[in-house]
Amino acid sequence: MRINELPSTLTSKKNKKRKGRGAGSGLGKTAGRGVKGQKSRSGVSISGFEGGQMPLYRRLPKRGFKNIFKKKIQSINFKTISNLVKNKKVDPSSIKESDLLEKKIFLSSKGNLKLLSIGELESKINIEISYASKTAIEKIEKAGGTITLTKK
Repeated sequence: MRINELPSTLTSKKNKKRKGRGAGSGLGKTAGRGVKGQKSRSGVSISGFEGGQMPLYRRLPKRGFKNIFKKKIQSINFKTISNLVKNKKVDPSSIKESDLLEKKIFLSSKGNLKLLSIGELESKINIEISYASKTAIEKIEKAGGTITLTKK
């Protein structure tokens, strides 16, 4: 038996509705669109129109705003840095934000990096990053490392 010799199931042989093929088909003349008017024509959609009633998007109040000047900043902390050093993805003597973005450890589309002081610093590190919290800067300097901020 070949695949073309298999008996068909009912659903696989079902014919599609042929609209506008005579009165006997049940979908002739106007093809189920009613008569005249904008909606009977092809390529027209009236989205959001509620038959003269005030549409929902106009009944509801406007809320909030979107700040177009918002800075995109993603956070990085000592826990993630220590994991990256353990997995040998970065060198602790020179960690640069550009390298982290280049290696796709962090995505550049999500913004610049800010170092936060979550977790403990196990060894001294030298880091170049856009932003850092005061406590993170203190922890790095106390451990004997250096931090360079590219933006202020």
